[in-house]
Amino acid sequence: MVSLIGKKIGMTQVFTEDGTLVPVTVLQFDPNYVVGRRTPEKNGYEAVVIGSGAVKEQRATKPYAGQFPEGVGVLRHVMEFRVFDAEVSVGDELNVDLFENVVHVDVAGISKGKGFQGVMKRHGFGGGRKTHGSKFHRANGSTGMAAYPSKVLKGTKMAGRMGGDNVTVQNLRIVQIDAENRVMLVRGAVPGARNSMVVVSAAKKKN
Repeated sequence: MVSLIGKKIGMTQVFTEDGTLVPVTVLQFDPNYVVGRRTPEKNGYEAVVIGSGAVKEQRATKPYAGQFPEGVGVLRHVMEFRVFDAEVSVGDELNVDLFENVVHVDVAGISKGKGFQGVMKRHGFGGGRKTHGSKFHRANGSTGMAAYPSKVLKGTKMAGRMGGDNVTVQNLRIVQIDAENRVMLVRGAVPGARNSMVVVSAAKKKN
């Protein structure tokens, strides 16, 4: 499995060769660099550390900037990938052509924040009767017990902050890869707002 750190540009639509209109999400990839490696001898596990998104060196603290090898500037996003099939070395630059032989990908990102929402929008509650005088339209109803245990149980679906969660959409088909412009088009929607960071990996459950 291979993975890269990218950016969600937005959505558009393209026509396939047979004339079918396909909705796609545009993902752009700044140069990804191999920042380091984790080895069983030194760290107790094996992983590849990848970074993306250039940052001015004077904006980074010395401890943070010190983790990057020579020839690789300070990067904003740094992540570890424990399963990485491609043979890479520290300092290597990775491009979107890493996915040339991949058909489906999993895309992880942080969903859009929607603020404080009620139970109908947050959990899909049906609500009460909409008739005149019902006085119960969009409320959540009772939440506590009467005698035992006389408290609200943890995990009870109630109103609260919605969105801003880590979300992974699996098995999105790659429609097109433009290695020259570092762009990938995937069929379907991807979590997150425009210009938000996403992690694209070869699909775990589908080839």
